[in-house]
Amino acid sequence: MDQPVSPQGPPNMDIFLKGLWKENPTFVQLLGMCPVLAVTNSVINALAMGLATMFVLIMSNLLVSLLRKVIPKQVRIATYILIIATFVTVTDYAIQAISIEVHKSLGAFIALIVVNCIILGRAEAFASKNSPWKSILDALGMGLGFTFAVLCLGVVRELLGNGSLLGIPVFGESFEPWIIMILPGGAFFVLGGWLLLFNWLKIRKSAGVQHG
Repeated sequence: MDQPVSPQGPPNMDIFLKGLWKENPTFVQLLGMCPVLAVTNSVINALAMGLATMFVLIMSNLLVSLLRKVIPKQVRIATYILIIATFVTVTDYAIQAISIEVHKSLGAFIALIVVNCIILGRAEAFASKNSPWKSILDALGMGLGFTFAVLCLGVVRELLGNGSLLGIPVFGESFEPWIIMILPGGAFFVLGGWLLLFNWLKIRKSAGVQHG
């Protein structure tokens, strides 16, 4: 669990960057797996879910940090959920106003952002113990890390499953789509592949540091 960041602790850039790589919520912490597996059958859906989650994460972290000294410890989790649910509702209506098709594609997974372990975890572990600015940086890093992860899956699944990218054909008419890639089973295969690559890169980097 994250500890409060002291003035002698890591600089603000480290707080931001850790969510992108070292503590990536999907590829390292394996959090928020439901939307990662369910809505990454296209790049548009993946991007929409990533941005929606990042918005809720930033706003809830900010508000939790601002109210951290006045929220009673006995009801802090219930208060965090109420804060998160408020911003999820705002996000739900915003997506519906921007694109009905995307809203239908994401379905119930927009509402399920309320129980996303990434958001509640950052509120409890970081925002409730740190200043608003540091909480925003933490949320931005984690949100971008999550968005990057779902886009990694979305790009591969749409390319192989539909032969397109952002709905634009890439491989031509002769390409035979891998239908499995846009089905739930394909999500597990692609996620496993990305986790293998991510861990291999981490091991290689660690080995390079040791030899250096």
